Amino acid sequence: MTDAEQQLVTELVIAGVERREARWLVEEFGDDPVALELAKRRRLRGEPLQYVLGHWPFRTLDLAVDSRVLIPRPETEELVDVALHELAAIDLAAPLMLDLGCGSGAIGLSLLAELADRGVHASLVAIDKSPDALANARSNAVKHTLHSVTFVSSDWFASLDRSLRGRFDLIVANPPYVGNDEFAGLDEVLGYEPRTALVARDARGVGGFADIERIIAESPEWLGPRGVLVLEHGEAHRNAVLRACVDAGFREHHDFDDLAGHPRVLVARR
Repeated sequence: MTDAEQQLVTELVIAGVERREARWLVEEFGDDPVALELAKRRRLRGEPLQYVLGHWPFRTLDLAVDSRVLIPRPETEELVDVALHELAAIDLAAPLMLDLGCGSGAIGLSLLAELADRGVHASLVAIDKSPDALANARSNAVKHTLHSVTFVSSDWFASLDRSLRGRFDLIVANPPYVGNDEFAGLDEVLGYEPRTALVARDARGVGGFADIERIIAESPEWLGPRGVLVLEHGEAHRNAVLRACVDAGFREHHDFDDLAGHPRVLVARR
């Protein structure tokens, strides 16, 4: 950084911004004093850095993010690894994928981009019930010139074209899985993110399990003969997701820990 930029960083730190974040803000807004001042105020009020910057890296993509969508998180990057592994096992030249609750497009668009780098010409249907989230995801698809994606406004599978039943090779989802009681005790910064993308109703006596239960129950109808569901869930959900898979008729299902050792990703195969 130049001496002038270092001075701006120092001023932000004195104002109360953490030094590493101050550097990011200066790199992003240092040429515009008005924008930098506004960014400083937003961050000091507690708004997440990702929203203040307006973009955030996720695997190989730099995604536009704002308060319309969840902030992409490292645990979800691990879900993409699992999905890529499952697709490699199926070994299809042109898999058809479904991203349920796509938000910023982080999962589905990352899969498209990384599969293309491997010479796999996948197609994606990306679903969200929030028009604002779909608009954000569309902008990210355009930004990264990812064209083989169709965006659909739907409450999970409800508005999906029925002709697609039994055709998906992969269904991926990071649904809401925080219960209302749990949410009340979490970091206040989550209040800036869309609550409907975080919090779900309870089901089966388990907090925040309703959307997960619905996705597991309805996925078999939409998966092809070799299709696989890869789904992120909460730390307390392992037993419930495995029971739900049995009830849904999945022939094979496994649940994996994330890198921190917490139950996190379900893989269920027809």
